[in-house]
Amino acid sequence: MAQFDLSLPELETYVPEIDEPADFDAFWAETVAQAREFDDAPTLERVGTGLTQVVVDDVTFPGFGGHPIKGWLARPAHADGPLPAVVEFVGYGGGRGLPHERLGLAAAGYAHLVMDTRGQGSGWGAGGDTPDPVGHGPASPGYMTRGVLDPHDHYYRRVFTDGVRAVDAVRQVDGVDPARVAVTGGSQGGGITIAVSALVPDVAAAAPNVPFLCHLRRAVEITDAFPYGEITQYLSVHREHEDAVWRTFSYLDGVSFARRARAAGLFSVALMDAVCPPSTVYAAFNQWGLDADVPKQVDVYPYNGHEGGDAYRFSPTLDWFSKYV
Repeated sequence: MAQFDLSLPELETYVPEIDEPADFDAFWAETVAQAREFDDAPTLERVGTGLTQVVVDDVTFPGFGGHPIKGWLARPAHADGPLPAVVEFVGYGGGRGLPHERLGLAAAGYAHLVMDTRGQGSGWGAGGDTPDPVGHGPASPGYMTRGVLDPHDHYYRRVFTDGVRAVDAVRQVDGVDPARVAVTGGSQGGGITIAVSALVPDVAAAAPNVPFLCHLRRAVEITDAFPYGEITQYLSVHREHEDAVWRTFSYLDGVSFARRARAAGLFSVALMDAVCPPSTVYAAFNQWGLDADVPKQVDVYPYNGHEGGDAYRFSPTLDWFSKYV
């Protein structure tokens, strides 16, 4: 696909107005507080991988509603002293996979928690293990319109809260330095990263890659690619629900979360990305830490689609974390 969105100079100054509800902060403060009432410590069970330099634990921690959320925690086998930690969120439709699949950050000296995404894990990769026990009303296939008529019911209210609780969980693990925690992820994982960076404002660094769930209304207007296409599909049937749908998404937009972030933020964007259009990424990046003097950087891939930098993101992300975590 050719470049189809705004030009790069326009993207670099793109700061759109979005429909942010007046009770955005109260809504999320109440949501997080309710989740933290389930204060059980995470459980860890060592898994056999055949590896000698990295150990992996099967982690379970309480997420939204106290629901059990799974994850893999990989660490250097012979670590000495409290470790910095990275919590990673995965892309749309994927799950935590198998315990040996993500070892780079552990090999670099981090405690690396990969959060399983509730209800997902059957679209690609090696699967997931966390059910989503909550569901409301008719929806189009996928996750975007589950509970879409009320922000309290929406699927991503649960997922973003799970992400907050993943950070809480890793901070309780023996051998982890709770003051040195970063968050990262690509696509959906990038959107969760942005939300968690706002909801846990003392995370040290964040690295959202080609993030999804930003400036959602514009995304629906300029791309027919899925998953945003799920919203279009739903509204093409439920014409009478337009106002309610956009009200719900106003509580979930990455631009609003980005404004509240306080972590050092490293973004990536691809200029031929029809899944997460560049203007939606820049809408969040340009307002990252709006009222705070925080370091931020965006790496641009002019000739790539939604794969963005892909494996090329590891080295710059590692450099960013080594500087700020």
